Amino acid sequence: GTSLAGGALPTADCVVIGTMRLNAFLDIDTENRFIRVQSGVTNLSVSAELEPEGFFYAPDPSSQLACTIAGNIAMNSGGAHCLKYGVTTNNLMGATVVLSTGEIVELGGPESGPAGLDLLGLFCGSEGQLGIVTEAILKILPRPEGARPVLIGFDDAEIAGQCVANIIRSGVLPVAIEYMDEPCLRAVEDFAHAGYPDCAAVLIVEVEGSPDEIADQLARIRQIADALNPVEFRESRNADEALAIWKGRKSAFGAMGRLGDYICLDGTVPVGQLPHTLRRIGELSRQHGLEVANVFHAGDGNMHPLILFDANQPGQLERAEAMGADILRLCVEVGGCLTGEHGVGVEKRDLMTSQYDAADLAIQMEVKDLFDPGWLLNPSKVFPLDSSASHRSRAAE
Repeated sequence: GTSLAGGALPTADCVVIGTMRLNAFLDIDTENRFIRVQSGVTNLSVSAELEPEGFFYAPDPSSQLACTIAGNIAMNSGGAHCLKYGVTTNNLMGATVVLSTGEIVELGGPESGPAGLDLLGLFCGSEGQLGIVTEAILKILPRPEGARPVLIGFDDAEIAGQCVANIIRSGVLPVAIEYMDEPCLRAVEDFAHAGYPDCAAVLIVEVEGSPDEIADQLARIRQIADALNPVEFRESRNADEALAIWKGRKSAFGAMGRLGDYICLDGTVPVGQLPHTLRRIGELSRQHGLEVANVFHAGDGNMHPLILFDANQPGQLERAEAMGADILRLCVEVGGCLTGEHGVGVEKRDLMTSQYDAADLAIQMEVKDLFDPGWLLNPSKVFPLDSSASHRSRAAE
């Protein structure tokens, strides 16, 4: 539904396959904790369908109102709550897939631990290159007894990143840790009026469980935060205050759009490298002369820097793209990778050599040769064009 990395972008002499009419809910089994859906249903509609049963579907990308389960599987999407519950691959139990030959195969299933090769894991995150998913079996979870977010403000962006690392290191496992820096906070306040503090960065940390579990986790998180001198530590006391804390984060990307043009990146870094990575992004911002707003899933290091530019100014788009490439290469240099949930698509295919050598790429393309020998499915995505040229030309013969 959003194709943030150009994964669904049409290329020459192609057709685009849309799944939006595959929008049926086929089966809900709360006893065995799964739901079977057609792949065109939206992410948010899955949890809406489950709400009367007291269950929910954990992955929750910010685009969940628009993005489909098909796209979530293609890109292995995550979301704010992936810190505790994992990304799509951790919540996908089975899939019905149509191969490029027209053969229909069933991968995985509602039973736990299917025998044999993990082909379901191979397909999840393969960006539509191996087959077309028409149905999915998703793991569902009982709604927690309770959940409470807290907002923590800092007057230094790097210290906010250090707080994330300290929370993870302590053994506390929040359901979510989200990060927004000062440029993002300004835009969010003007747009959503969420009541965020005027500071360099805020964290939204949400915990869940019984009242006693929540109280214990929040006490430990407060102790960790207090050691770093936060400018504010705000606990939600009711549902309205919880919604207010999340309101700004959920509207962040729309709020930034009001400021002008931006490129939304998607790279991951080890949590312990967050302070260093944020410092280097600041340096790259000054080097390229473009402002960056940082908003991301901090708990698992999935960063979404937003590079602001003016498309009407000659050369600014090119500068923004060059800066984006530098940030993604930085993610790889510190031990992370090029994508957390948006995929490689067209946007990052020429950066794949920053993370993989020729032998790595060759093995990945051999997997595509096996499942899609004619290279009919997304042939110009993910792999650098010069690396895939021989595979595509052989398929065309």
